[in-house]
Amino acid sequence: MPASPDIQAFFDPQTATVTYLVSDPATKAAAIIDPVLDYEPKAAHLASTSIDAVLKAAADKGLKIEWALDTHAHADHLSAADYVRAKTGAKVGIGARITEVQKAFRSLFHVEETASDGAVFDALFADDEHFALGALDVRVLHTPGHTPACITYVIGDAAFVGDTVFMPDYGTARADFPGGDAAALYRSIQRILALPPQTRIFTGHDYLPAGRDKPAWESTVAEQRARNVHVHEGVTEDAFVQMRKARDATLAPPVLILPSLQVNIRAGALPPPESDGHRYLKLPINRLGGGPK
Repeated sequence: MPASPDIQAFFDPQTATVTYLVSDPATKAAAIIDPVLDYEPKAAHLASTSIDAVLKAAADKGLKIEWALDTHAHADHLSAADYVRAKTGAKVGIGARITEVQKAFRSLFHVEETASDGAVFDALFADDEHFALGALDVRVLHTPGHTPACITYVIGDAAFVGDTVFMPDYGTARADFPGGDAAALYRSIQRILALPPQTRIFTGHDYLPAGRDKPAWESTVAEQRARNVHVHEGVTEDAFVQMRKARDATLAPPVLILPSLQVNIRAGALPPPESDGHRYLKLPINRLGGGPK
């Protein structure tokens, strides 16, 4: 059996995001996966309450934070990866194809000072790359579809899948963002579901489907194969793509997509200060779909 990392989950009700504190029991080396920086959109107010709670939990356990890892450039929350790096000296990692996302959104936000070479991240992980978390092996799977840069971190008997697949009673992620691809998403999910059946699946969000009133984020490969409402055994790629495209056509952009992406392509860093010493986020007018029909 693969090793089992210690895992503590932190659910953010404002964005339905789950942040994971993952550590090696033997060495106390730890990673924070998909850290959240609090953002109140009405006043454009930033806070670090959520990520500070994660860092406190790590300190209470005597853990050394070595990595701040994002599964992709999120469109629904601001990443706290750069905050973790500044506070702990951890390295920030993401999938190598983040450069494609940077290029697309650098243009959308007209932020010429933002490079599109991934250099703001400390590590750009390739498919099937391995790195160490203490005595634990971390394997990276490129699992595109939701975005072209999505990756899954397989750490011992656990897989952190980001937004690729949700809890079995909710299904799967949308695939209509720039670079998204429903067929690629189906194949990525099949790759995840080819892991050993006892592999624990930790998803990046839980949106509380009808009939369930408590958030949940852990399942297994076996449970996903048997019960996922979108991709249980027997669902073909064609049927999935048809369903996904029809469903995505009804979805509005996430509330925080504009502030999130211009921060997350910078590894969670804010835009540089302008001449008055203040930092500003941009709202590109009529550049994003989902406006009035």
